[in-house]
Amino acid sequence: MAVIGSSDLDVFPLGLGGNTFGWTSDKETSFSVLDAFAGGGGNLIDTADSYSAWVPGNSGGESETIIGEWTAARGNRDAVVIATKVDRHPQFRGLSRANVLAAADASLTRLKTDYIDLYYVHYDDPEVPVAEAAGVFSELQKAGKIRHVGLSNYTAPRLREWLAAAAADGFAPPVALQPHYNLVERASYESSLAPVAAEAGLGVLPYYSLASGFLAGKYRTAADHPGAARQKGAARYLTPSGLGVLAALDSVAADHGTEPATVALAWLRTRPQVAAPLASARVTSQLGALLASATLELSATEIAALDDASAA
Repeated sequence: MAVIGSSDLDVFPLGLGGNTFGWTSDKETSFSVLDAFAGGGGNLIDTADSYSAWVPGNSGGESETIIGEWTAARGNRDAVVIATKVDRHPQFRGLSRANVLAAADASLTRLKTDYIDLYYVHYDDPEVPVAEAAGVFSELQKAGKIRHVGLSNYTAPRLREWLAAAAADGFAPPVALQPHYNLVERASYESSLAPVAAEAGLGVLPYYSLASGFLAGKYRTAADHPGAARQKGAARYLTPSGLGVLAALDSVAADHGTEPATVALAWLRTRPQVAAPLASARVTSQLGALLASATLELSATEIAALDDASAA
């Protein structure tokens, strides 16, 4: 288990992304995935109020609704850590006080709970002063509606602004940072955000940990899985450097008798401040490789080989 930053949130070292629920996973399949994840020791479920508004016929909140129905059906709300996000739902855009308060209540209703363990700003809102946004999150904490604050998709300067505002006004500081970070997306996070995360003691929970499936080895040519939901996202990595990373993953995976996805997630666990990489499973058969990453220990030589392959 791993503690997220300075919080009291003790989580399995892999978080389950809820973006597929109500999108590529229907309710029955989502319940099966959630059951299998919990059965494998997982307890951190990451979603957002906007999931999955991009699907024709959906309006946003579908993922939260399924998670809420699942915890109600299983009676296990207190056994799981639920993280959700605000500011991208079609009805609740931005970080104004009124919007965040209304969005939080809507999320609580869909999740069938009276508290959110970790509440993230999904994206920064340049129209709202950082101190104002930090203030409304503090208000939600004092009301007991959220336990801890997290920030996602923030630049290092704006992250520093939030930390400074919290310190100046006596707000509880954020405990978590959710950046885009993986073996083929290292530079942006490591050069700017990682130093701030270390200084502030933030727990880091990377999203797109498998680069839209690329690091699972699903996509090795442009012809692979042309109809898959994330194929376009993975295709950008079909470069000599990207394929070099896959070759390094294949080598380490073969030595351990495991899958490239397992190794890619285990590598993230070796990074400073990383509490739990996030990964999604559309069906239960995809969970085995993800769960295995929580216990796979890479040698210093293997870590160095992956570092070298992904440094290009």
